[in-house]
Amino acid sequence: MTKSTHRLYLMPFAQRLTNLRKQRGLTQEGLANLIGLTKTQIYRYERSKAQPTLGVIRRLAIALSVSSDELVFEADERQPDDNLVLLLEGVNQLDPEEKHVVREMIEGMIIKHQTKLMVGGLSS
Repeated sequence: MTKSTHRLYLMPFAQRLTNLRKQRGLTQEGLANLIGLTKTQIYRYERSKAQPTLGVIRRLAIALSVSSDELVFEADERQPDDNLVLLLEGVNQLDPEEKHVVREMIEGMIIKHQTKLMVGGLSS
């Protein structure tokens, strides 16, 4: 990952979009033409005045030659921390039945966590 690409992950969507567009030598109008929108709409995205639909994010990613994840998510949002990566590499060495058990346990913990968040949100 280059230094300039790394910096893209530390900023909000609007800034990432603006920086990627400029890095590609595109004007707002040029990007708008590539993806079938108006210059005004690109301006609104770059000023956080509007949020693009999934279809627009897809077209932006294609036009800017990046993944949609690079446009939308912060660097650490889509990847497990280093400790989990090491554990998952160990899980890869298990036989299929053991992998299934680990998967069921992880899914159960995620459901438990999501339920706790939902119930907590209801009582607030």
